[in-house]
Amino acid sequence: MKLSLGPLLYYWPRQSVLDFYAGIADSTADIVHLGETVCSRRHELRLDDWLEVAAMLADAGKEAVLSTQSLIESESDLKTLRRLCTQTRFRVEANDMGAVRLLAEAGRRDWIAGPTLNIFNPHTLDLMVQSGATRWVVPPEMSGTQLDEIRNALPGALEAEVFAYGRLPLAHSARCFTARHYNLQKDTCEFRCLGISDGLSLSTREGEPFLTLNGVQTQSARVHNLLADLPALANSAEVLRISPQGSHTREIVELFRTALDARQTPKAAFDASLPLMPDAPCNGFWHGKPGVDQLVSA
Repeated sequence: MKLSLGPLLYYWPRQSVLDFYAGIADSTADIVHLGETVCSRRHELRLDDWLEVAAMLADAGKEAVLSTQSLIESESDLKTLRRLCTQTRFRVEANDMGAVRLLAEAGRRDWIAGPTLNIFNPHTLDLMVQSGATRWVVPPEMSGTQLDEIRNALPGALEAEVFAYGRLPLAHSARCFTARHYNLQKDTCEFRCLGISDGLSLSTREGEPFLTLNGVQTQSARVHNLLADLPALANSAEVLRISPQGSHTREIVELFRTALDARQTPKAAFDASLPLMPDAPCNGFWHGKPGVDQLVSA
């Protein structure tokens, strides 16, 4: 089973991003997704910079994948999307239907159907396969049972990538919640999310963790962690996705690797991950329960 590092969902300073991926080059991750997928106003790295990082990771033996933006809002966004989809050196993860169309029109037969395409049935998934997709990143809220049912109904073969670690990306909006938190308009946001390494925590009136604000993206407060569920995942997915966090990402990657290589049990790896997490764990979605739940795996 391969380990995949998802695209960086937060807005970090340029040097922090470059240092982060320099460290990932020496990790046991097999696949690394790159690019801005959340907000087009985040410009610490441009497309040419991401291409340079991708080349560095490819030279280190990683499969570098360029991920497209999930919400296209301007002609500038579309111009970047066209450039990304027409380059041929790296595979592309399509996160909206505009990217799917551009990749299909270019005749690409190697692209990845991203999680924000919201594919929940075999008919839509087969349409992606016919359009050239060879890997599918399963929506984080899909249960293991649903995943197995869809794959069993799919006519052709397709790799499945499951979101296995990180705050759950729940929704995107045209509004920027981080800007609103600071009483700013989206277009004059002053880039307040820059340097907020794990998003802004939102609590209920009772003080319970509720959501995480990440610009135009809403995430879970708890951290989705399927380390203890690895035995079940082995029969459902070929790739496991780890979403970067503000600290300890590489340590999390290595815990997944040691568990997959049977150098420690999944339960022991899960227990070791707890002090490395920015918040409490959850795995409810994978078990068909509310996402906030943490179920004990068999």
